[in-house]
Amino acid sequence: MNFPAELKYTRDHEWIKMIDETTALVGITDFAQSELGDLVYINLPQEGDEVTAGEAFCDVESVKAVSDVMSPCTGVVEEVHAGLEDEPQLLNEDPYGAWIARIRDISAFGELLTAEGYEAFVQK
Repeated sequence: MNFPAELKYTRDHEWIKMIDETTALVGITDFAQSELGDLVYINLPQEGDEVTAGEAFCDVESVKAVSDVMSPCTGVVEEVHAGLEDEPQLLNEDPYGAWIARIRDISAFGELLTAEGYEAFVQK
């Protein structure tokens, strides 16, 4: 498993990478994609959607199940990774490069873990 130190993580298996003080990229972790299996579909949020920390903002479908993706922060969807619509497997191939959404105007965060904290969490 890969847990990049520059990212923060949620207990729901999302990562967040701050771009500046109020903007971040959000995606699912390497652990999440490995547990889900091959991803076949993603229901992306819309640009302009408001998201709330700890609430679902999109979902992914794998060969095993449909799973909600929870937002690690409260803000507004500025951009979505549109390439995922045609190639959701990018989340399997490069979970930290294939971000799902760029969130702006971040006003709050859910509980975030460091890479070390998240690694300890998933090993339990």
